Amino acid sequence: MGSAANPAHALIIEDEALIALEIEHLLREIGYSSFDWADSPPAALAAARARRPALITADIRIIGGTGVEAVDAIHRELGEIPAVFVTANPDMVRGRPAAKVIPKPIHPRRLQEACAAA
Repeated sequence: MGSAANPAHALIIEDEALIALEIEHLLREIGYSSFDWADSPPAALAAARARRPALITADIRIIGGTGVEAVDAIHRELGEIPAVFVTANPDMVRGRPAAKVIPKPIHPRRLQEACAAA
């Protein structure tokens, strides 16, 4: 199953640097202090293997695939890790609890609530 997660570490799966920075800033405000960024499913899996996150945020549309594919690959290999999907197209996330999907533009309170629900 891999090593234990650092409770203050988050993996941000996002291919737009400004949005990744915004998510990092918002996560810092709710207590996360270390971060890895990934812009594709393979990069996300490699980052999670190297340093298991306590939380994953994932955009739906990323380089070379989707955030759903990235999160599913991480879950298959490392077990369940709470994940929040951030997307301009919430309809693309089927079969996921609504509390774990937040729309862009990101509202800080919605991100905080989704992270707590995850």
